[in-house]
Amino acid sequence: MTARAPGLLLGLGLGGFVDGIVLHQLLGWHHMLTSTGEHPAGTVEGLEANVVADGLFHVATWVFVLAGSLAMLAAWRSGRLAPSWSSHAGLLLAGWGLFNLVEGLVDHQLLGIHHVRDDLGGPLSWDLGFLALGAALLVGGLALHRHGERATRAVDRR
Repeated sequence: MTARAPGLLLGLGLGGFVDGIVLHQLLGWHHMLTSTGEHPAGTVEGLEANVVADGLFHVATWVFVLAGSLAMLAAWRSGRLAPSWSSHAGLLLAGWGLFNLVEGLVDHQLLGIHHVRDDLGGPLSWDLGFLALGAALLVGGLALHRHGERATRAVDRR
């Protein structure tokens, strides 16, 4: 694993947690399977299927956080210093953006299993906004990471 892996993996997992906790559970805008037509959230059976699918989604995001944590621990144990705050935060944001882009393209557009606002009938504008947020997080995160790397190199040269 590269020095970037811990931050990116943690960003993927934590971005997934934000999506699952905020959009699925707190706001109730959608669940994993709400646009399939087979599991409407308005029925007991549909809600049960969606809760299981949401749970499996959370397991996957937890695995990303665990993998990121283990990669970070392995880096520290091998004697590599922790990255600068801005470098690490940038990678977290980039990982979150990558999560949004992949999830938005695969689940919302390609598979169509749910949309950002299934409670409104899944308008495309919300899906496009989700993708735009993902792109902004990815680009901004990579810029912040590069800034941190440049600052670290400048300090090392002194």
